[in-house]
Amino acid sequence: MDAKIRLFVDQPLGAGQAVALSQDQAHYLTGVMRLGEGAAILLFNGRDGEWRATLAQAGRRNAIAVCDARTRPLRLPPDLWLLFAPIKKARTDFIVEKAVELGAARILPVQTRHTNSDRIRQDRLQAHAVEAAEQCGATHVPEVADLQPLDRLLAHWPEDRRLYWCDEKALGQPATIAPAAGPAAILIGPEGGFSADEAAKLRARPNVTPLSLGPRILRADTAAVAALTLWQAACGDWR
Repeated sequence: MDAKIRLFVDQPLGAGQAVALSQDQAHYLTGVMRLGEGAAILLFNGRDGEWRATLAQAGRRNAIAVCDARTRPLRLPPDLWLLFAPIKKARTDFIVEKAVELGAARILPVQTRHTNSDRIRQDRLQAHAVEAAEQCGATHVPEVADLQPLDRLLAHWPEDRRLYWCDEKALGQPATIAPAAGPAAILIGPEGGFSADEAAKLRARPNVTPLSLGPRILRADTAAVAALTLWQAACGDWR
């Protein structure tokens, strides 16, 4: 029987390993998807690759799966971070989801002068990242960091990580990223744009590269998808 349902578990995976699924996962498998004992599912934990497993116990509150064989090795995404200013709830969820699908290794919400939201539910966004990884076939789930001020993040920014700053002032310039090796990050601003002070600080940093995203002003969620796509095509694992 082909296994089509993928679940993330924070437990070791290996041949013969029994994995106790959460109550929510048990309900989903048995109550929603109507699976019973003997059904095949896929499990991954971000460390041991993807494993085919068989349901040895299938209750609505308790379920146990036993690993049969590894179906895919662990594949880490490129060393690319996405920094973005949170926007409305559904659109922030969209950014996190698409960042996982497009291969971001780490997701960092940042507080800027014009950020619309001054708080996030980090646990909820991390859950969205898990769901996106389950759906898109990823074997790694990127960390979604808690919200932190942009100034604080830049103050401790690693010198070897190139930061591509999506600068609305560069509107109309070619939307390109030159192929380059090494750690990288993309910074997407808030709907109100970066303040003059923030822009000045970014321009003064030697490891920051301003990036245009073409002749039109993009919404923040669209800009995140566009920038990740450009970087992946030029420097990532799409080549």
